Amino acid sequence: MGLLMAIALALATVGSVRVARHRADSAADLSALAAARLALIDPEGACARAAELATSNGVELTKCEITDDVADIWTALPISLPLLGTRSVAGRSRAGPANGQHSKR
Repeated sequence: MGLLMAIALALATVGSVRVARHRADSAADLSALAAARLALIDPEGACARAAELATSNGVELTKCEITDDVADIWTALPISLPLLGTRSVAGRSRAGPANGQHSKR
């Protein structure tokens, strides 16, 4: 019975980490798209908008870099794991022009 409980706990922990990773990545994707939209006209505002979207999706924006018209976004989501305590799951996304051509300032 103890072995079954240990296996169930391990599977639940792995599932929780996978869900958290998807949340962090999805929030990074949405934030990067929003930041890329504003990248050329308002780079500072682009990162602020990305932070707002990340927060509204329940994650923290840890880093935002705007290079020309490309936005690089890093997010983090703290999760509590049994026996391991609180850990942070990271997400990252990059968004820019679809054609691969970057505008020059």
